[in-house]
Amino acid sequence: MELTVNGIKHQIKSDSKTSLLNVIREELNMTGSKYGCGEGVCGSCTVLLDGNAVRSCIVEAGEASGKQITTIEGVSESEKLHPVQQSFLKEDVFQCGYCAPGMVMSAVGLLKKNASPSEEEIIEAMNGNICRCGEYPKIVKAIQQVSQG
Repeated sequence: MELTVNGIKHQIKSDSKTSLLNVIREELNMTGSKYGCGEGVCGSCTVLLDGNAVRSCIVEAGEASGKQITTIEGVSESEKLHPVQQSFLKEDVFQCGYCAPGMVMSAVGLLKKNASPSEEEIIEAMNGNICRCGEYPKIVKAIQQVSQG
């Protein structure tokens, strides 16, 4: 099976039923996406699949074959952080940082689809990304800072 991750094609040895998260972390050694709940409800494993935010712990690797997969490692351009990452840092969003990759990926996915989301649209898009530290107002503010609205 072949997967395209962050624009690079990889020959994958894992079974097609293996979770995309396990392939990304264990076979490709990209550990930015985190294992949280293993049930797709916490958002710490979020990646983009053809531009859509998905929970990689519940997506089988075979389902991602032939699609563009973007992980937190591939969202920035060279040494320059993605604007969402820059805004999250500027707004001092994270305390522990465990949810950071999933939050960033969900926000990037939202802004790809809707460059000027309302506060309600941001909240809806980010629903399912759990921040144990409770930094939700700062997360919304950081996304608003990047949006074109």
